[in-house]
Amino acid sequence: MRKMTKKNKVLAAAGALALVAGGGGAAYAYWTTTGSGSGGAANSTGGGTVTLHANFDAGLTPGDSRSVGYTADNSDVNTSTKVGALTATVATDIPGCLPEWFSVTAVTSNTTVPKNSTGTSVGSGVLTFNDSATVDQSACKGATVTVNVNSL
Repeated sequence: MRKMTKKNKVLAAAGALALVAGGGGAAYAYWTTTGSGSGGAANSTGGGTVTLHANFDAGLTPGDSRSVGYTADNSDVNTSTKVGALTATVATDIPGCLPEWFSVTAVTSNTTVPKNSTGTSVGSGVLTFNDSATVDQSACKGATVTVNVNSL
């Protein structure tokens, strides 16, 4: 092995310094950067369909009224949904018992129905069996009165 001269020592020191300086510059370039990007995914197609129910006590007679409670079931396990304006209509199971002898209201609560839930209250109303002084309403004795409810 050869003995290192002063000139070789200076050159070796200068080379080491150049490597450190060059390595430091590379480390600086590694840690600084700029960029941009984006990502996307489709939203769920669930939500928006609920099953609505109208609940009221039996036993209506002409001139009588019953409170109606409206509830909703949401079977979607991923998404809650909001029930908007309610509309209600009356139907009967006996042809001589006319639906127009009844009136029903639906007051909306604009309620969010949680995902995978049943029986969430979404509104209320009143069902009235309108009394007619001129028409015999006996056909409604024993009839089943149904309140159909929809959400807009």
